[in-house]
Amino acid sequence: MAGERERGGRDRGGREERDSEFVDKLVHINRVAKVVKGGKRFGFAALVVIGDQKGRVGFGHGKAREVPEAIRKATESAKRNLTRVALREGRTLHHDIAGRHGAGRVYLRAAPAGTGIIAGGPMRAVFETLGIQDVVAKSIGSSNPYNMIRATFDALKHQDSPRSVAARRNLKVSTLQSRRVGGDAEATAE
Repeated sequence: MAGERERGGRDRGGREERDSEFVDKLVHINRVAKVVKGGKRFGFAALVVIGDQKGRVGFGHGKAREVPEAIRKATESAKRNLTRVALREGRTLHHDIAGRHGAGRVYLRAAPAGTGIIAGGPMRAVFETLGIQDVVAKSIGSSNPYNMIRATFDALKHQDSPRSVAARRNLKVSTLQSRRVGGDAEATAE
């Protein structure tokens, strides 16, 4: 697999670039042809995921006649739609979540330390740029990279941290977590 990346094989997620604090990954390039009188005109569409590896991530889509220009447009688009995701201990999700977009469905599960990123293609790029180190993800349905990424972002949008839940319920975080521990103890005692 590593050899394919070096030779420019099917895996297009190898492009990584540092500019300021962001890391961007090229997820997919699509070549489209327009048939005109003199032959065919080719264009390119790029899908890029960008993040700061500290909880902010975004994706963008760009189209142009040349690949570098399409990638640049996609990167600019991704920078405009950054979202913040709350991470537990800066390495994993707070809870298991499901997301969907069109026919694409994804399931994301929090994982213990040392698990690593167990996810396929486009989802892996999202987690790497987001800064998640331990997660188990499964894609069911569409394998279209656009739908997979949008479904992943839908799932991440529904991620709740204990702090946000406590704020919504007008409680202290410590009270909320002590209740959870106490609730588990009561359930095991019965």
